[in-house]
Amino acid sequence: MKINETKDGTIIEVFVKPNQPKFNVTIDDDEILVSSTEEPVKGKVNKELIKELSKLFQAKVKLVSGATSRQKQLLIKGVGKKQVEQLLHKLRL
Repeated sequence: MKINETKDGTIIEVFVKPNQPKFNVTIDDDEILVSSTEEPVKGKVNKELIKELSKLFQAKVKLVSGATSRQKQLLIKGVGKKQVEQLLHKLRL
């Protein structure tokens, strides 16, 4: 998993699959996969991603890079790398 801690929080790299029946976050071969229910039009996927991951991590989430790509980097503000890894580890179980 690509997780880097910064002074502002933790940056995670995710791979997004749009147009899925249900929003879901899974870990597959050390890659964070996000299934989005939205279609990749007018930033709908990015909005859903930010909204749902903000709920999951209970923190503000900001898109750092990959606005038009399936590979995205997101900053989870004020959350340490260890907390992010623990939460993601629970998803793996």
